[in-house]
Amino acid sequence: MDKEIGKVTHYFEKVGVAIVELSDDLSIGDEIHIKGSTTDFVQEVENMQVDHKEIESSKAGDEIGLKVNERVRPNDLVYLK
Repeated sequence: MDKEIGKVTHYFEKVGVAIVELSDDLSIGDEIHIKGSTTDFVQEVENMQVDHKEIESSKAGDEIGLKVNERVRPNDLVYLK
């Protein structure tokens, strides 16, 4: 069963980056599932940033920039696989 760890708040289409508000920890290499009314895909976390700085891991309460493989929408949920 996937564990909900965050929610998409914004999406920047030109750079393919989602802003995710985390409710749990997330690290590079983790596999995530992003799901919404028209969104549903799985990917590995390869790139995360906070304030335009590369980070290896983040914790609950952080708002991160996450490179995503497909288009996402605000309020899509992020699950840890």
